[in-house]
Amino acid sequence: MAEFLEFENVSKSFGAIRAVKQVSLSIRRGEFFSLLGPSGCGKTTLLRILAGFEKPDTGRVILNGEDITALPPNRRKVNTIFQSYALFPHLNVRDNIAFGLKIAKRPRHEIDQEVDRMLKLIQMEDQAHKRPDQISGGQKQRVAVARALINRPQVLLLDEPLAALDLKLRQRMLIELDLIHDEVGITFLYVTHDQNEAMSVSDRIAVMNSGIIEQVGIPAEIYEAPRSSFVAAFIGESNFFEGQVSEIVSNEYSRLSIDGFPNVLCFNDKQMRSSDLVYLSVRPEKIRISREKPESNNRHNIVPGHVEDVIYLGALTKYWVRVQEYRIAVFQQHSRFLLDEKPIQWHDDVWISWHADDGFMLERYSESDERLMGTPPEKVGEQNGESNGTA
Repeated sequence: MAEFLEFENVSKSFGAIRAVKQVSLSIRRGEFFSLLGPSGCGKTTLLRILAGFEKPDTGRVILNGEDITALPPNRRKVNTIFQSYALFPHLNVRDNIAFGLKIAKRPRHEIDQEVDRMLKLIQMEDQAHKRPDQISGGQKQRVAVARALINRPQVLLLDEPLAALDLKLRQRMLIELDLIHDEVGITFLYVTHDQNEAMSVSDRIAVMNSGIIEQVGIPAEIYEAPRSSFVAAFIGESNFFEGQVSEIVSNEYSRLSIDGFPNVLCFNDKQMRSSDLVYLSVRPEKIRISREKPESNNRHNIVPGHVEDVIYLGALTKYWVRVQEYRIAVFQQHSRFLLDEKPIQWHDDVWISWHADDGFMLERYSESDERLMGTPPEKVGEQNGESNGTA
């Protein structure tokens, strides 16, 4: 897939607020690409710049080799679907879908043919005569998609399109959006604050924070190999430990000094140096928990702890384990559940362990560095958990 949509050093301010800061980003033809980040991170501003609703202060936007930075919205080969869907209440489904082609004064037989094709695509042939107030929220969303696609845009922009729907309907509509994308084959640029939405449908994701792009990658790369503390905290759940590189064991591994822990071995993919300040991040599902001390292994970290809380979640149990000043989340998957086996309980003394390859180091700045004044990674995680339930 060729890269055909590019943002080149794009910046945008609103008064004293810098919404987008020198963003450069390339998107490939036909991708389902998501801009993911918390409220106020600049993702919607970037979308509006592409749509032509905002003009960048600096930089330019290239679509299929053409500089469209100065083009008005109606001359750009992009269409936008907003949260509200913006359907015309006085028009039925068929006329809503046909609206763009009628404005373009296309022949009647061509309009009818294209509308029939769109109704089949969204599986609403039998709803064509109904008005928006007579159909469900999910159906309105499908009509909005069809109305945008009928104009054959090169890029379809989706700005939090599922935020108004309940959880089950959002999950179903995500699948439908993915199927429609596969059917039509055009580029989808999807804006969301919900990591689950982005992770489940995207070919690639750009994680945004405070007007900049922290990382671009496929969902597995974003989750398994975050490049910054923000990404590690915002995507999924993670445990963070503050430490310092005490020893470079080899080209691949380092030992970390963390208060209250034995020396911790970690894969050194960031090529940190001795004495560097770091965060160690370990996902809860990577940690094993047991009453008995595991057998020593030169690639495993083994730490004693004390269970402070147990939360049974059906498919898994979540444990909160106290180790010195840290309260560590551990997920134990229920691959088998034996009723006659005594489970780990509140107040039990336990051992937790994880492989050196399952922890990743992230740069931690000194207290004199102004970047430390930002939100700590564990707080980013808390904020993300709260934001996933809001529009």
